[in-house]
Amino acid sequence: MVQSLWDSSKATRLQGGLESLVYRSNIIGTDRRVCNYGGGNTSAKTVVKDFRGQDVEVMFVKGSGSDLATMKASNFTGLRLDDIRPLFERDDMSDEDMVAYLANCMIDAKHPRASIETLLHAFLPYNHVDHTHPDSIISLCCADNGKQIADEIFGNRYVWVPYVRPGFTLSKMIAEGVRANPNAELVLMEKHGLVTWGETAEEAYAQTIKIITEAESYIESQFDQEKLFGGVKHAELPAEVRRSIVASVMPLLRGAVSDEKKMILSFDDEDDVLAFVGGVDSPELSQIGAACPDHLVHTKVVPLFIDWTPNAEDIEGLKEKLITGVAAYKAEYAAYYERNKHEGDKMFEAAPRVILIPGVGMINTGKSWAASQVSGALYHRAIAVMRGSTALGSFVSLSENESYNVEYWPLELYKLTLAPAEAEFSRQVAFITGGAGGIGSATARVLVEEGAHVVLADLNLEGAEKVAAELNAEFGEHRALAVKVDVTSEELIQAAYAETAINYGGVDIIVNNAGLATSSPFDETSLKEWNLNMNVLGTGYFLVAREAFKIMKQQSIGGSMVFIGSKNSVYAGKNVTAYSSVKALEAHLARCIAAEGGEFGIRVNTILPDAILQGSAIWNGNWRNERAAAYGIEPDQLEEHYRKRTTLLVNIYPRDIAEGVAFFASSKSAKTTGCMLTIDGGVPAAFTR
Repeated sequence: MVQSLWDSSKATRLQGGLESLVYRSNIIGTDRRVCNYGGGNTSAKTVVKDFRGQDVEVMFVKGSGSDLATMKASNFTGLRLDDIRPLFERDDMSDEDMVAYLANCMIDAKHPRASIETLLHAFLPYNHVDHTHPDSIISLCCADNGKQIADEIFGNRYVWVPYVRPGFTLSKMIAEGVRANPNAELVLMEKHGLVTWGETAEEAYAQTIKIITEAESYIESQFDQEKLFGGVKHAELPAEVRRSIVASVMPLLRGAVSDEKKMILSFDDEDDVLAFVGGVDSPELSQIGAACPDHLVHTKVVPLFIDWTPNAEDIEGLKEKLITGVAAYKAEYAAYYERNKHEGDKMFEAAPRVILIPGVGMINTGKSWAASQVSGALYHRAIAVMRGSTALGSFVSLSENESYNVEYWPLELYKLTLAPAEAEFSRQVAFITGGAGGIGSATARVLVEEGAHVVLADLNLEGAEKVAAELNAEFGEHRALAVKVDVTSEELIQAAYAETAINYGGVDIIVNNAGLATSSPFDETSLKEWNLNMNVLGTGYFLVAREAFKIMKQQSIGGSMVFIGSKNSVYAGKNVTAYSSVKALEAHLARCIAAEGGEFGIRVNTILPDAILQGSAIWNGNWRNERAAAYGIEPDQLEEHYRKRTTLLVNIYPRDIAEGVAFFASSKSAKTTGCMLTIDGGVPAAFTR
């Protein structure tokens, strides 16, 4: 049940109407059972001093494109009420005219554009107004007998408004309905949501929670667990089996849903999802339509429901159903677009945002992990609504045309223009071995800065987790993932890629970087030392690349591998026979993979760095002492020694190598494969020839 989050000790410290509005909005948005991500809006009417120092009655309302849970004062728009109130006398007003008019009512041109539902707030004669999308209320508003149930719950205290897309007409209908009913305490918006109000911020919030809990209590009194979604048709598979299945199908599915642009995928097997995908009625129920206009913007009108009987032995059967299901979904979406399009519309990607698999759970797609999570979070709300509506009666939704007009609504499309342009590695997943080290962590940062999601694979899990935590704190939740990997273990590498698939759907960029180095005269090189170098730098690079190659082939959307070789890949260094030999192997292995990968759009290139001392675990061990001894100098003189031997007289740092990796992985080198790039400051002995 929804609970009040109002904290009087915090509220009493707030200064003025806008601060109280921010606080109220944040606690409303915090509970997604009360308000959808990005949806709903709140307002407060107050008095401020204008530029002349005169008192002006102003309404602050949520600005377009923001989310109540995280809004700050700068996300609200202030509008002069004396300019807005006369609009109530009009009979009609287009969205375009309304937006243009409201722009002239703003007290500060730097404020964001006002919400499309601004007039809803302005026309109601209350100081504080909340418009929310509570699960319980939408359940009521999406039930075929919703108005009848509302009579039972609220008596004469409510106003019922039939579905109308937000704008002038809906705002005026709500205001007229409230003015005509002196007992009105709330407005129920058919297939949409709730409007409540109060004379203070606390009263408005308390009323919102009160109305929601009244509806919740009624629904729970009608609920029968045995009849949930028509009863159980498919039981959930064990958790470890679900994850194994998802790891197997994700790359293939990712390729299927990635058309002009790649998609990031995420997996969800929460209890409510498993109950829904296993329901007798769920295949039909899921196809009725979106539970709320705010939902379909992120989830599309319907999900893709896979008709599959859960069976851990039938992975190939599931893969086939996913491929045919996605293809059929795309064809139907294109037909839906053609049936409803307006002049000037441009079709969005046709692939599903939500894929439901009996016994397994839900897979969501988006341009980023965060975007896929929004789709998933909103489908959780859809499940809750369908649960409530079917407890009351039958679930109903918008018509196809109403749905299209929301999805392709110019004012919704405007919000998309507020998003920043996508970066070079947006929608891509990079898997970096040795991710905790100097080159690995620097590469991760460069790629994340340009939009990538990264997996930091390292034997040093603690170090990889530290790097991942730093990146996530700076760039957003789950942009980086740490996994423990011993590159000499085929099993651990496969497990790491499985974890990558479960978390992001697949992989686009491989940075083969894990390493070590040893030094000894040739005749003193032991078989143990030889095998150590060969296992980590040779077999390790082979296994990491081979498993990635398999995934990239399944995805059918190409990929890029970058090997971190060495100056020693082409230069026979003194006292480093084992290391130099296997580094040469790496460079040639990369060329061999490039020769086979071309037909699949898989590019493989190599970076040849030299003497990267900064942040390197290798150089902090015996290797530094061994190399210093080979040159007849002290260990602390190595960095200067390496600088002086370059033609450019420079030292090379991890960021320099990371920039090279980014170049090879980027669109700038889309026609380059089988290439070696030397980043060593210019060591003549290592010039390629």
